[in-house]
Amino acid sequence: MENIKKLIREKFPDQTTEDKDILTIKTEPKQLREVISTLYHTKEHPFDYLKYMTGTDEGEMLTVTYVLSSSLFPGNDIVVKTGTSDRENPLLYTVTDFYETAHFNEREIYALLGIRFINNPDMRKFFLNHDWVGYPLRKDYDPNPELNPVSVISREIVDTAPVIRETADGKLVEETVRIFEEDDYIINIGPQHPSTHGVMHFRTALDGETVKKIDVHSGYIHRGIEKLSENLTYPQILHFTDRLDYLSANINRHALCMCVEKAAGIEVPERAQYIRTIMDELNRIDSHLLAWSAHTNDLGATTAFIYGMREREIILDIFEKTCGGRLIINQNVVGGVMFDIYKDFQKDVKSFIPYMREKLKEYDRFFSHNVIALGRMKKVGLLSKEDAISYAVTGPAGRASGWSCDVRKYNPYALYDKVEFKEIIRNEGDSYARYMNRLDEIEESLHIIEQLIDNIPEGEHCAKTKAIIKLPEGEYYQGVEAGKGLFGVYIESRGEKTPYRIKFRSPSMALVSVMPLICKNEKISDFIGIGGSMDYVIPDIDR
Repeated sequence: MENIKKLIREKFPDQTTEDKDILTIKTEPKQLREVISTLYHTKEHPFDYLKYMTGTDEGEMLTVTYVLSSSLFPGNDIVVKTGTSDRENPLLYTVTDFYETAHFNEREIYALLGIRFINNPDMRKFFLNHDWVGYPLRKDYDPNPELNPVSVISREIVDTAPVIRETADGKLVEETVRIFEEDDYIINIGPQHPSTHGVMHFRTALDGETVKKIDVHSGYIHRGIEKLSENLTYPQILHFTDRLDYLSANINRHALCMCVEKAAGIEVPERAQYIRTIMDELNRIDSHLLAWSAHTNDLGATTAFIYGMREREIILDIFEKTCGGRLIINQNVVGGVMFDIYKDFQKDVKSFIPYMREKLKEYDRFFSHNVIALGRMKKVGLLSKEDAISYAVTGPAGRASGWSCDVRKYNPYALYDKVEFKEIIRNEGDSYARYMNRLDEIEESLHIIEQLIDNIPEGEHCAKTKAIIKLPEGEYYQGVEAGKGLFGVYIESRGEKTPYRIKFRSPSMALVSVMPLICKNEKISDFIGIGGSMDYVIPDIDR
């Protein structure tokens, strides 16, 4: 990594700064692609993984921050920043030809901040309708509902996309391209369909029963969480994280707490670290059980769905007895955990471990080798390692394609550097590999809990913190391994009690973004099973 830093400092001496071991390159828009290309094509340490892409209204400038990493060394990040002072017609250059995950990220930034990206092949707004008035993440956004009344906002689906193309002689040409071919037969899967796992809308072109092309539409929820957070204190924001991927509620909240604690210099008691880690792993099992149940149900196995929900119910009972919550757990707080463990917590968790192991064997006996299930999953929905990296598909789905990307391994937090566990990796990259990865990860989570449950130390379960927490001016990042992959928190602080900008990096957005690729040329019946194998949650996307 030091060689890379030296190369960057030598090549871009006037644009490079370093703070707390994170190298930051601030570049002009016209030099952005040269900087990105230099990092991307570094042989020993290629920065081929785009973790975050965050747009911010800095006042005089509209900026975009890229957090880049390497698939070979994912713990080493470099930050690239660029921006424009043109608020009327802000333009930057696309990086979609380097990172496939940039497609949806750039469209999100356009919808929420108004920045358009030159040479992006599809510059439609993601999350918002094409005729939405204003850009919600700008500081001068007018939230007056009369500007966007429900009765006026167009519900018409537009199957054309605007493009800003730069010609060979440097001129910008605006044009419109078709999403589908003129004679394509198009059906709508969702937004009101149980197998889309929420209000997700897939415009799907078919050739007979074969998927020809998918166009993803999100934005039916309009959570507005990142915008709302700009006017709330850090403790007030905590409850939002539970409601993103609600199946990884405890883990998501842990990420925000750690980001604030790291910035504020708050030391978390050891007892709280034990409780957090055990609860995170119970939450991971809970998430994987529901993923398994929903996936099997998508394939037609109703009994399997009921079995998975039966085991999950035991974990929810433990959560309820610990903190009163079942789905929205509300346990992690800045400085530790809100509630100490109850009297029989260790007993209940220890009795669950052998029970769950027996049920994993049962799942293996009655479903994992079922000939119909194998036919619906093996060699279906293939995702290569290279595409997993380019689309930033992390978690069990990314590891099913041979990519080692577990945050707990490459950037351990809480007590993950003190426990032994295997990172589950398969190389087939199909729906079955993703299916098996989650079951195997349940076993590893049980193994982690087993190492901690009898060693919870005495002491405080939460550090004393100030009633009003103000973070020092700066930018802060924190990632965790949620049930679906990397969940990230980015905070820009101006030294106030509220964040100037907060960004939640959603693993589910990457999972959905790759659906058009892995579903192409598959049967429409297999589309549903592939979606189940990806395990995305819609509110985690439409933040």
